[in-house]
Amino acid sequence: MTQRIEDYALIGDLQTAGLVGRDGSLDWLCLPRFDSGACFAALLGDENNGHWRLAPKGAGNCTSRGYVPGTLVLESVWETRTGTVKVIDFMPQRDVAPDVVRIVEGVGGSVEMLATLRLRFDYGAVVPWVRRADGHRVAVAGPDSVWLRIEHAESVPVKTWGQELSTRSSFTVGEGDRVAFVLTWHPSTQPRPKLIDPFRALEQSVEDWREWSGKCRYEGPHREAVLRSLITLKALTYAPTGGIVAAPTTSLPEDLGGVRNWDYRFCWLRDSTLTLDALLATGYVDEAAAWRDWLLRAVAGDPADLQIMYGVAGERRLPEMELPWLRGYEGSAPVRVGNDAVGQLQIDVYGEVMDSLRLACEAGLKSQAHAWNIQLSLLSFLESKWREPDESLWEVRGRRRHFVFAKVMAWVAADRAVRALESDGTLRGDVGRWRALRDEVHREVCERGFDPERNTFTQSYGSEELDAATLLIPRVGFLPPDDPRVIGTVDAVRAELSHDGLIRRYSQGNGSVVDGLPGREGTFLVCSFWMVDALRLTGRVKEAGELFERLLSLRSDLGLLAEEYDPATGRQLGNFPQAFSHIGLVGSAVGLAAHDAAGRNDAAGRNDAARD
Repeated sequence: MTQRIEDYALIGDLQTAGLVGRDGSLDWLCLPRFDSGACFAALLGDENNGHWRLAPKGAGNCTSRGYVPGTLVLESVWETRTGTVKVIDFMPQRDVAPDVVRIVEGVGGSVEMLATLRLRFDYGAVVPWVRRADGHRVAVAGPDSVWLRIEHAESVPVKTWGQELSTRSSFTVGEGDRVAFVLTWHPSTQPRPKLIDPFRALEQSVEDWREWSGKCRYEGPHREAVLRSLITLKALTYAPTGGIVAAPTTSLPEDLGGVRNWDYRFCWLRDSTLTLDALLATGYVDEAAAWRDWLLRAVAGDPADLQIMYGVAGERRLPEMELPWLRGYEGSAPVRVGNDAVGQLQIDVYGEVMDSLRLACEAGLKSQAHAWNIQLSLLSFLESKWREPDESLWEVRGRRRHFVFAKVMAWVAADRAVRALESDGTLRGDVGRWRALRDEVHREVCERGFDPERNTFTQSYGSEELDAATLLIPRVGFLPPDDPRVIGTVDAVRAELSHDGLIRRYSQGNGSVVDGLPGREGTFLVCSFWMVDALRLTGRVKEAGELFERLLSLRSDLGLLAEEYDPATGRQLGNFPQAFSHIGLVGSAVGLAAHDAAGRNDAAGRNDAARD
């Protein structure tokens, strides 16, 4: 049976990632990169589209599971009638070839194990030819080759055979026994890569992750939740370039059984500022610098060619297509790979790029000599483009509109240029020109994007719909948090976009078809974290804390979040795990902790003054 989205665990090697269900089945894995074709695609189809299950024979879901603290090493435990066994799943950070390592450890008694490996390359479409070579099972189809190796003591015999286009292994482990499976991918035209020691790789992986986790500077409330989100963000990083994918999956539905299924295995510019902010606030300066450098490489060139997203190495062409042989998660079709939104116009990305680079500069990241010239080029283009309608940061597939948040971010772009020129006399540029642009955008947004009768900013000029992105208005500095228009917007969004206390992205139903798609999606988790921030900024700290606690309770047992949550079914929806959701969690935790610390400092200051 299909596992719930939140029933999956994430493993990865900083270049790709896989999802392992509670039943011990690896149901999603793309090799060798996040955006490569999947060799296990049962997540979006069935077992015949590729999976690798390793569990006690005849058993269902594991009894318990968890990550080794501070790591991405998964431990799943089954307590059976005859004994207890643990399966350890991880992907060591690679030198050349990607490896998936699965180690079975006998804990007590004796347990009969069964492994079923069904490799299906090209998103579950291609059955490989399997042969034996040098003690391995070798699967080859076109450009892909996978080697399966099993390491075990002579006292733990392992029987392996082919059955129904799969490779199966059976064995029995007692207390202290260990059997390791290593799956290695490499191009079929190249020789077999160097073999790894799976047990040494486990030790090294735990050591590497704990060393990285030890750099976390956050010491506020809910540190475990924050650290797990940071580990997840690290796992979604493509190490060779520093790019961070929005999610490691494609086509997990925003509407179960519906068509709102998209490929998120790419890097979005909209995430840049919030990502940098989260990394810098928690002490991960190297990761922030790598993301900033990826951003600079991606946006270099003609500003007219700026895209809203890129491939993990900065690729520009991400053509969208449908895969009809996959039925979709719980029948949610079509399954898509690639993303046509890459060609959309989104005015907000110019502001997000300018804001990110200014944040990096203020944080003391080593500057890049060409960065300011790139920013001036982007701003000059934006000066002639900001008045046009666009598709908004939500990538609507309806008609273009004058989205308020897009205009706000155009203001941000001009504002950050003004601030840079005013604070750094070595930069060249006409500060008066950008100040005038900033003032013009601000004036128009307040005149055309604000509904005085309802006391709220709307989604687009002249519309009645609301947009949760307007919650960011005080955060980016467009208006101060105590401005009545900001407070009114927060209240309106809370009243009209709330579903069981959580926040939708924008108005749906009642004739609203802004996104041009049928069906309804769930509440958007990052928007709910934005509400936490907005409540805190507008002085409603207790309510902000209560909402944050509610959001923490929605995480999976492993601390993971998808893109959305459906209060009606109590299920997570959308691609998983979602970087944007975890970025929101980190940002809200840091904001609430800073507010608490400031309050304590104020109280201490008053006490000192009273004693004096």
